[in-house]
Parts: sequence; structure tokens; C-alpha cells
Amino acid sequence: MVEMVLLLALGLLSGAYGVMVGAGGGFVFVPALLLLLKLPPEIAAGTGLVVVFLNSISGSMNYIRQKRVHFSISWPIIFGSIPGTFIGTWLLGIISPDFFYWIFAAVLFMLGMFLLLKKAPEEPEHSVKAGFFNESRNRLKAVFLFIIGLFLGTLSNFFGIGGGWLLVPILIYLLKIRPHDATAISLFALSIYSLVGALNQIALGNVNWTACLWGGIGVMIGSQLGAILSTKVPGKWILQMLSFLLIGVSMKLFLSV
Repeated sequence: MVEMVLLLALGLLSGAYGVMVGAGGGFVFVPALLLLLKLPPEIAAGTGLVVVFLNSISGSMNYIRQKRVHFSISWPIIFGSIPGTFIGTWLLGIISPDFFYWIFAAVLFMLGMFLLLKKAPEEPEHSVKAGFFNESRNRLKAVFLFIIGLFLGTLSNFFGIGGGWLLVPILIYLLKIRPHDATAISLFALSIYSLVGALNQIALGNVNWTACLWGGIGVMIGSQLGAILSTKVPGKWILQMLSFLLIGVSMKLFLSV
């Protein structure tokens, strides 16, 4: 009973927070599975990825209705991320648990510090226009996003937390997209490639179904709340929320090794 309530609460928190920052809920849920439930890394990653899918598909439906998802940017990322999910699964099977902890913590800490120290773009930053990739000169941007997707798909399956925590900063700082649009684009892309990764993890038996059930219920409720709250939160707050959370989670993981 206590475990059920804990998983529901974690799902609710990670679902709302994950949708608001466009990163899915895995970066809260997976560390909790590792630290509180003591699940093996491969089970935590596989379970987290299923929960990330539930969170991202639920939240992205709201963003589509709000017309914040720009498909011309999302699709190249999705096409690149799908083969990356298989690379991530392969890496997870050959790397030791201790090394997994160290890599995970270091990546989260560095990204958190970057977002904390980097000046956030102004809110009226470039909004995305329809046909972003229609001109031939923009094909290189599509190729760039495909490569980013390949990298994110690998990270998504390796860590089980999706790749939105890295994609959102890339969209904001490299492509100059508004934070509110970046979170929606990221979450929609995540909803597609996390499904591929989740199916792969299910096939390998790397899923704790009890955690998926109660955590999944929590994230689906939380995702609806997060999509509503995201319209009321300034873009710079979104980045600060993401940075504090990433740094906090990384510290917890460093101390647990």
C-alpha cells in the first residue's frame, strides 16, 4: 500500500514537471526507482521509459490542441531517434551498474549547471513558422536534427528518461525557438521514439509492471496538470525549473554510488 501511494505521488510529480519542461517524467521517476525502490539500472531504465511514453503521449495531445507542436521540426528528430533507441539498449546491456550511475549523474549535473548559468533567451524569441524546412537551404537543419535525434534516442534508452532534458536546450539555444514552443516540440518527438524504446525494453523483460501501473496512472494525471500550468509559466522559469531539478537529482545519484 505504501509503495502504491509512493509510486502514484512520484508519477503525479514527474508527470506535471516533465510536461512543463518538455522532458517527459523519467528524469524524476527513474532516479526514484533507483534510490527508493532499489531496482537494478536496466529495470529502472526500462520501467522509466514506459512511464515516459505514457507521460509524453498524454501531455503532447494537449500541446497539439494548443497548436504548439511544429511537426516540420519534430519529424527529423523522430526519424533519427528510432535507430538510436536500439543503440541505447545495446549499451545498457554491456556497461556496469556503477559506471551507469556515474555517467548518469555527471550528464545531469553538467546540463543543470549550463541551464542555471546560461542567460535565458527573451520570451519574444523567434517563434516557429509553418514550413520551417520547406526551403532547400534548410535541408541542413533537417540533417542536423536527424543527427540530434539519433543521439537522443541512444540516450533515451540508455538512461530510460527520454531525451527532452537535452533536446529542449538545443532547440532554445541553437535553433532560437521560444521555450514554450520548444517544450511542445520536444514532448511530441519523445512520445514517438519513447514508444519504440519502450517496446524494445518490454521485449527484453526490463520492466517492473507494478511500478508502471501506479506510476503510469500518476503521470497521466500529472501530464494534464502540467500542460495547463505550462501556459502560465514564463520561459525563463521553465529553464530554471529544469536546471534545479537536474542538479538535485545528480547530487543524489553521486551520493548513492
